[in-house]
Amino acid sequence: MSVKSYLVLDLTIHDLSKFRDYIARIPEFIERYAGRYIVRGAEAEVVEGDWRPERLVIIEFPSRDHAERFLQDPEAQALFAIRHDSTSSRLVLVEGGT
Repeated sequence: MSVKSYLVLDLTIHDLSKFRDYIARIPEFIERYAGRYIVRGAEAEVVEGDWRPERLVIIEFPSRDHAERFLQDPEAQALFAIRHDSTSSRLVLVEGGT
């Protein structure tokens, strides 16, 4: 049985007009690898610690392999570049429940 994997993205948007292209086009790539949004751009409430995320996105994939193939998709690289240019972001990949 595969273990689900999650991409957790913490981002601060600096150029919304540029970032809109990413927002419009990235769901196609997420779906291509059987991913689905769990949290989509939500504001986080810090209840403990000093982590201060501005916007959180959590995407669930059926396996680590699916998530890694999404991250390595050659067609998605231009979109990732848009995200890098228009935001400050931190991204982690973590395995979770089955």
